[in-house]
Amino acid sequence: MQKISLPTLARIFGVLGALLAVVACAQTPTAQTPAAQSAQAAQSPDYIIGPGDEIEVFVWQNHDLSVTVPVRPDGKISTPLDEDMVAVGKTPTQLAHDIEIKLSEYVRSPHVNVIVVKPDSVFSQVKVIGQVAHPQAIAFRQGMTVLDAVLAVGGLTDYAAGNRARLVRMVSGQEQNIPVRLNSLVNGGDMSQNLPLKPGDVLVVPESRF
Repeated sequence: MQKISLPTLARIFGVLGALLAVVACAQTPTAQTPAAQSAQAAQSPDYIIGPGDEIEVFVWQNHDLSVTVPVRPDGKISTPLDEDMVAVGKTPTQLAHDIEIKLSEYVRSPHVNVIVVKPDSVFSQVKVIGQVAHPQAIAFRQGMTVLDAVLAVGGLTDYAAGNRARLVRMVSGQEQNIPVRLNSLVNGGDMSQNLPLKPGDVLVVPESRF
């Protein structure tokens, strides 16, 4: 039986170790960055376009009409055949349909896709303010809940009146205030208080009354 030298064994184990590392990396899920989460949220069918977003307008078989443009502060975008197309308040699908209607005056049976490539508007954020460790605006992602938002800002402070928190949401232009019992959720495990969030929501955590 032929003996294997120590250097040869070392090389063999080195190769095996490298292969195992590659396999482990391939099986380990990659955490999404906030930017990636926000971009993923922008592809939701109910995402609402807002000022500051950057969108790509792709016109099938019409490269000259395909552009990537920002949504202006006035809520409009400029495309080659329409300098003042209203984009704010629409979903990507609704905006694509409106652009198709406009293009049909110049192009036969246009087919348009709209993709939000850089969601930067307040409509793609959730704000958490008041008695939390780090009040801030965080990127909305599909499936986000109240508990996700509270954990993202570092939890409640010692002075928080968690059970008097409220979720402020705009619905059809009207402001809604939805009560949320955060102490019951965070400390008592009452998952009925773990409400789903929507882009543009504001979670307000007031201070305790002494």
